[in-house]
Amino acid sequence: MVDYDLLVPYGWTEAVASEYLPLLGDLAPARIVRMDRSECDVVTPRGPARAACPRDITGLCTGDWVGLDAENTVRQLLPRRSAIMRSSVSGRSVAQVLATNVDTVLICSAADGDVDLGRIERMLALAWESNAQPVVVLTKADAAEYLPLDEVRAVAPGATVVAVSATVAAGLDVLTAVLSGTVALIGPSGAGKSTLANALLGAEVFATNAVRAVDGKGRHTTVHRELRPLPGGGTLIDTPGLRGIGLYDAADGIGKTFSDIESLAADCRFADCVHETEPGCAVQAALADGTIAERRLTSYRKLARENEWMAARTDKRLAAERERVWRDISKQHRRQYRERGRR
Repeated sequence: MVDYDLLVPYGWTEAVASEYLPLLGDLAPARIVRMDRSECDVVTPRGPARAACPRDITGLCTGDWVGLDAENTVRQLLPRRSAIMRSSVSGRSVAQVLATNVDTVLICSAADGDVDLGRIERMLALAWESNAQPVVVLTKADAAEYLPLDEVRAVAPGATVVAVSATVAAGLDVLTAVLSGTVALIGPSGAGKSTLANALLGAEVFATNAVRAVDGKGRHTTVHRELRPLPGGGTLIDTPGLRGIGLYDAADGIGKTFSDIESLAADCRFADCVHETEPGCAVQAALADGTIAERRLTSYRKLARENEWMAARTDKRLAAERERVWRDISKQHRRQYRERGRR
């Protein structure tokens, strides 16, 4: 018996139905709740099932909506509304998809240690680029000597910033109020993602480990991305801890993360201003009067360069342009050396 109501706790809505049902034909809709290489756990209009993933359907991820045939084999990947992607940890110019069809991204950072603003900015760029709404969550607030809420808000324009303690249930009501749709948690190991996930789910669903006292680092407790329905509506995806957070085609995400700097840049005298020594540079003026910090401009430049480098690896035209720029710089350096030799 087909019962679409079984899909509702996993994100099935009238809008999702109107988008996907016309694409399915004789296939049944299903959502992937966990991937295991050539198989996956799914929820279907007939209940939970184990589905086979053939080799010609590549890149499937937790959160995807798919079409199943009568033998519970995935035959179609339905269009994604959002996708959290980072560059592959192998360093190759390919993307690794962390979660899909996400509406809210919880960027978790432990408040009981040094809160890394640069890492938060990097994760914000990923979240904004995914087409989801980021929320920065300072976890373990009960163990923090100081909560840098103002500092984090300064680097997260457009994003909500909250402090919570899952162990004593502090701030969870504020966090729950800003959650919408499918929620994904991202952050490094030891940031308290699984503990927070369990608190939001109201049950000990995900295993947790204590952070090492020696170096303050956590171990990978979550090894799979897994989707669960939230008791108040919506769904939640817990993800393994992120050691490396490489950007992949994240120009828009960087722009939103550093919207304060990009807004200032629009007022620079020259359209091609690089915000260094040019006259009439609004960004340098903001640095001088303390409107923005040197650290933030450095972070902006670093992420922009990294994203440009990754894009150049995947786009021959950009690669050729990058090579031309370096060739011109080399020529200029050689010319300077020759001129010095004549003096």
